[in-house]
Amino acid sequence: MSVIQPQLRPLQQFFRSGPMPCPYLPGRVERKLFTRLLGPYSAEVNSTLSRAGFRRSHDIVYRPVCPNCQACVPVRIPVGAFAPTRSQKRVRRANGDLTLAEAPAAATTEQYRLFSLYQNSRHGESDMARMAMADFAAMIDEGRADTSLFEARDAEGRLVGCMLTDRLTDGYSAVYSFYDPRQDRRSLGSFMILSLLERAQADGLPYVYLGYWIAQSRKMAYKAKFRPLEALGRDGWFPLPNDPED
Repeated sequence: MSVIQPQLRPLQQFFRSGPMPCPYLPGRVERKLFTRLLGPYSAEVNSTLSRAGFRRSHDIVYRPVCPNCQACVPVRIPVGAFAPTRSQKRVRRANGDLTLAEAPAAATTEQYRLFSLYQNSRHGESDMARMAMADFAAMIDEGRADTSLFEARDAEGRLVGCMLTDRLTDGYSAVYSFYDPRQDRRSLGSFMILSLLERAQADGLPYVYLGYWIAQSRKMAYKAKFRPLEALGRDGWFPLPNDPED
């Protein structure tokens, strides 16, 4: 009688980055614990690590391990309990003319033009504002783990918003979004998250993961507007207070 050995999975190797200036809080030092998404188990690893507070960028999944700082708080929205505010309801009405469609995770020149417009308007001094088309394509293509793009278009078919999204075993992870900065009245960033919440509800998925909330960072403050919001602490996920300090 022959014995078939069970399939062995490769070990997931983790690394720690060197110290770098924090991009969110001036004067602080950033370090990350990270691993790469490689092989057939990428989607499974991405789901498991997302529940543990990690975040994906390209083919890297990371979590801050900064010395003497715990400002980065992993957060997620429990889809079934989410209750839109009056302001968020107005956002939905203001964008009633838009359509949202899921597209394969493949970069297009149309997306890149919108990405460049967004970066130059909102983050002109960042490294991302200097990304060429090849860099943008790498951001979309590298590390795909059940990944897709959600595109928002107006009545004329123009692309006005885009969100790179990973489908996890228990929800969606909003990896990165960009939109037309000339249409401030639409609040397109909030619209994209609200739309992802609707998609998660339709698909029966319990959570939408938003990455890190940083109370002292204006760039991250918008995440606290989605209620209820859960945060990851030492004892697991817990609901944030209704009025966190910004």
